[in-house]
Amino acid sequence: MTIFYLCIVKNSKPYNDLGDFLRDLFPYKVQKISLNAGFTCPNRDGSKGWGGCTYCNNQTFSPDYCHTDKGIKEQLGEGVQFFGRKYPDMKYLAYFQAYTNTYDEFERLKVIYENALRYPDVVGLIVGTRPDCMPDELLDYFAELSRKTFVMVEYGLESTLDKTLERINRGHTHAESEEAIRRTAAKGIYTGAHLILGLPGESREEILHHADVVSALPLTTVKLHQLQLIRKTKMALEYRENPEDFHLFTVDEYIDLVIDFVERMNPAITIERFVSQSPKELLIAPDWGLKNYEFTAKVLKRMEERGAYQGRTFTPLL
Repeated sequence: MTIFYLCIVKNSKPYNDLGDFLRDLFPYKVQKISLNAGFTCPNRDGSKGWGGCTYCNNQTFSPDYCHTDKGIKEQLGEGVQFFGRKYPDMKYLAYFQAYTNTYDEFERLKVIYENALRYPDVVGLIVGTRPDCMPDELLDYFAELSRKTFVMVEYGLESTLDKTLERINRGHTHAESEEAIRRTAAKGIYTGAHLILGLPGESREEILHHADVVSALPLTTVKLHQLQLIRKTKMALEYRENPEDFHLFTVDEYIDLVIDFVERMNPAITIERFVSQSPKELLIAPDWGLKNYEFTAKVLKRMEERGAYQGRTFTPLL
């Protein structure tokens, strides 16, 4: 039987946010530094398919310092220089973000991770990957490492519906997602999940049901963002050919969707973010013209107006 614990929100926000989670763990400010270690994905190299996910152009979430022509040490150095200007005493989490960051030989992966951890003021790892790319040997390594330093594994779920996963060329099922999450959490490793809200073919209720499904999993964090159509992706072509297959949310629509989603979520899970902001030169739609913090402020205002809070309508799945 799964037991759920309600959390007290310490900063008066109506949801559990990442800032509070990190403040509880670290006695200093910490900042993620995104890294691109030059990995690929099994749905890109022919192992499971070609072309990658239909929505994906990794340039959309890679900062200027995060390019494969730079080594990990150089990327970390530029990231530290960028963030350290404001907070000289800041510590850092090496965030392996681009593509599938567990998709390589085990010994090579160990070298990459440990080189990052040896960089001055790096106090932990966040490793983004796919649910079908976590062998037992690597999971055991992360479990051992987590006893010495902060380790989080962040799985890209994107959807809990197999019909959607097939449509966007993920190359794995939701059952594989659940299995990977449970295996990881059982090892005592912080476990995150990433979802895209608004993928083609999903109704509003199907989107909200993702909250019910992930709430039943032993997750530490959930990261949300809106569907964005990005240049040079297969999904951009699909949108051009069949725009009726897509519903691109207005700001107000998406705010209400996110709040309904948060209210259905297990209140023990930390919500890392609601939106993503792609570079303007790559973004086709929707172009809201809002920074992430501006969008979050709108969510908080609307939650206050509605009397909404995380877990208000949460009901554990039987």
